[in-house]
Amino acid sequence: MLWPMLAIALGFLGVAVLAVLAVRVFLEVRRLSGQVALASRRITQASGDLEQAAADLARAGQGLRP
Repeated sequence: MLWPMLAIALGFLGVAVLAVLAVRVFLEVRRLSGQVALASRRITQASGDLEQAAADLARAGQGLRP
């Protein structure tokens, strides 16, 4: 009777360890997704700034044409 109880206890501990690891992975994925969203917003803002600067440069360059 000792071996079946030991097997059940080890199985339960294994599932508990996997549950703890799953929670840690979930939290890290949420943190990473927040960072990806922030980076995406920054890239969008930078591309808008670049587009505005290119438009300003194009307008400035048109006055220099012969």
